[in-house]
Amino acid sequence: MTETTLKIDGMACSMCESHINDAIRAEFDVKKVHSSHRSGETVIVSESSLPEEKIREVIKSTGYTLLSMTEKPYEKKGLFGRKK
Repeated sequence: MTETTLKIDGMACSMCESHINDAIRAEFDVKKVHSSHRSGETVIVSESSLPEEKIREVIKSTGYTLLSMTEKPYEKKGLFGRKK
């Protein structure tokens, strides 16, 4: 599993977050997606790496600007996360 963090410019409210989340879900097979207009971030959890160029197109089509994208292996956290 991969956790992808997007820095997005232009989100101003919860409807902006919803717009981004819906666009991501429509174009990619994701497990989770969460956006925050306060931090200007969207975090996506997916089975595999997502193509940056396609993400850039999807974000641009919503009227926002993708500033950066980072990926790292996803580690489940919380009560049922794996103990190390």
